[in-house]
Parts: sequence; structure tokens; C-alpha cells
Amino acid sequence: MNENAVDPDITVALEDGLTPAVITVHGSDRPGVSAAFFRVLASHRVQILDVEQSQFRGRLNLAAFVGLEADRLEVLSEGLEITMQAYGQEVTVELKDHLDQNRPLSTHAVVVLGDPVTASHISRIGQTLADYGANIDTIRGIADYPLTGLELKITVANPRPGGGVGMRKALAALTREIGVDIAIERAGLLRRSKRLICFDCDSTLITGEVIEMLAAHAGREAEVAEVTERAMRGELDFEESLRERVAALKGLDASVIDEVAKSIELTPGARTTIRTLKRMGYRAAVVSGGFIQVLEDLAEELELDYVRANTLEIEDGKLTGRVIGKVVDRAAKAEFLKEFAEDSGLHMHQTVAVGDGANDIDMLSSAGLGIAFNAKPALKEVADASVNHPFLDEVLYILGISREEIDEADRGDGTYRRVPLPEREPVLEDTVPSGENN
Repeated sequence: MNENAVDPDITVALEDGLTPAVITVHGSDRPGVSAAFFRVLASHRVQILDVEQSQFRGRLNLAAFVGLEADRLEVLSEGLEITMQAYGQEVTVELKDHLDQNRPLSTHAVVVLGDPVTASHISRIGQTLADYGANIDTIRGIADYPLTGLELKITVANPRPGGGVGMRKALAALTREIGVDIAIERAGLLRRSKRLICFDCDSTLITGEVIEMLAAHAGREAEVAEVTERAMRGELDFEESLRERVAALKGLDASVIDEVAKSIELTPGARTTIRTLKRMGYRAAVVSGGFIQVLEDLAEELELDYVRANTLEIEDGKLTGRVIGKVVDRAAKAEFLKEFAEDSGLHMHQTVAVGDGANDIDMLSSAGLGIAFNAKPALKEVADASVNHPFLDEVLYILGISREEIDEADRGDGTYRRVPLPEREPVLEDTVPSGENN
């Protein structure tokens, strides 16, 4: 082996007599380009150390880190240029005076979601990352519906636990300032190990608040809604507020429960999200401060693995204004998540929790990944990620699942559909002074 192989940081060794080089090819993509490229390299005893190829909107980029005989550089370059020119490709060959270290693994994934996402947004995000010494390694598009999604793989200068706290806070502040969602998570196997997702129900899995829908039948919707809002902000003890609201339902005919159950509307993207995760081997759960009698049919329809909620007491076909058994409150939600994980044979770092209110704080804090969905400030403060658009599909994008993968699977089993979205007003790019935020 030559002297380039003795660097202790290098795990790939060059064969004797070879010099490291980087060869790049770019141009319009067409069949046969890669085969022709490697055919030329093969004819010149080239050793492959690393390769990366990508295709973007019909444009091909192919790069190879290789070992070659230095005295054959000229003839190799000429052969490549002649061959690749026939395919409409441009070629560069650059010798290296040493072996570069192996390509470092990105430490974090940053997902950007917006409608729209502009160049100004990415400029601001890129500058914030740079301010904290983070390098953007790769960027790829992961969604074009129902909003635009980009995934940035980054390397953080200080990836140790707690080392990125300042950057996370800065990105959270930037989210509020520029109006796009920015989620950051550790990259690697832990990100791909999630296998259980647990949803809050009201205003998360479904669009409304079930107790308010029931209260509307009693003519006390406004009164109950005000108590709900205070509880969700964390201003009231949940159990106390629940009992107060349920008391307002006293005397309602039990048939109202079925009426409300039939009128429930799922949050846009809920079916797609659950269907996609179930395909991937996830277990899915809902834990609700609402009522089991309303959720049972929905849970069966969505094929959820676990369902926990409060139970309304019914006597002689009427609601008594009381709940039966232990109340599903903030602490109980976290306990149920742990119960589901244990039953599934999973560790807590393999769980995802999604919710919107203060009642979900313990659950999101216990999960491996806690996602605040159009949430109250109290929950956003403790969540790992926060999304502020009304589409549950965003959860999939935060997990690194692309729209292309979702749609391909849906086409395969006949569930593919895209609901037309309302047209939005065109958004003009913010003007960024020359030389700023580069």
C-alpha cells in the first residue's frame, strides 16, 4: 500500500502506485451515461473510493473519488472527454495531494415546511445555521403537496447533548419571524428507529373539540368553549375543567353521542399519515381528554392499535353530567404512551407524540420526538418540533418521509388522491441587500 493509506483517520486504502483524484461529470441526464463513465475508468485501472450521483430536473451530476496512475492522467482525461461529450456531458479531473478523510456523517436533519418557501427563507435559515457553526451538507426536496418541504442534512460543530441548544432556540425564533416551519432532529439510526406514534384527538387528529360539539346540543357551547380554551392554555387544572364542562351536558339524550361521532371531521392528511406509518410497521394510538363513546368507531375505521379516552356516564338513556373512572389528564397521557411502548416492545426513544395543548406537555416530553401541531405556546416551548399549517402530513415530512414515497405507495394500492388546494395570493421575494445573508 502507498503512504496515503497510513493516515489513521482514513479507512479506505489506495492500491500501490495510485494517486487520489476527484472526477466530476455533469450535463443532461440520459441512459448510458454512468455505464460509459465507468467503462472508461475501468480501461485505466482506476480504483473507486467513493461515488455520488444525483439527478435533478433532468440534470445529472456524477462525482467519483478515485485512485489512478498519475502518468495516465492526460490520456484518461482525454478519453473521458471524448466519450462523455457524445452524451452531452462536461468532465473535470482534479488530482489530490493526499487522501481526504471519509465523508463525515451529518449530525442533524432540518426540515423546512411552508406555503410557499422562498429563497429569502432559505437564506435566513442558512445564515442562522452558519452563525452557530453548522454546515449544510445536502439539501433535497421532500414535498410539493400540500405545501413545500425541504430537508437539510447538517453537521453541527458541537453535536454533544445540549451542544445545539442555542441553535435550536434561534431556529424556533426564526420560525415565528419568517412564517415557515423549521424542525430539527438528530440524524442517523435513532431518527429512523421510530415505530409508535400517539396522537391527541381534538384539534389534532380531528378538526374540532368533541365536548364543544356535545355542548352545542345543550345550548351551552360558548360557555364550554371558554373553559376549554383556558384549560388548553394551562390556566386551569384539566380534571377540574373537564368535570365542569361535562356537568353542562347533564340531561342530554345519549343519541347525541352518535350524532356527534358521525359529524367528526379528520384533520387534512390524517388518513394519509396513519396509512403511511402503518405501512412502515408503526403502531398508531390516540389518547384523548375527550370521550371513548365518540372515538370508538373512528379508531376502528383508522385501524388504530390503541385508544384511550374518558367515559361519559349514561343512565336511563341520558348523560348524567359525570365521567366514569380515572380521568385521562396530562399525566395519564404520558403514562398511556409508556404503556403502549412497553406493550409494543419498544423503547421510548422509538415513540412519536403529536398534540396541541398544555394537556399534552407530559406526553410530548416523554416521547422520543414530540411534535406540537398548531399548538398553544405552553406546548411549543417543550416540543421538539412545531408545525403551524393545518396538514397532518407535516408529521411524515418531519420524520424524513418524502411525498414521492407516499404517493408511490398510494398508487400501488389504489389510495392515491390529491385534494385541490385553495389558490393563494402570489408572494414576492423579500429583497435581500447584496452581500447580506450569504
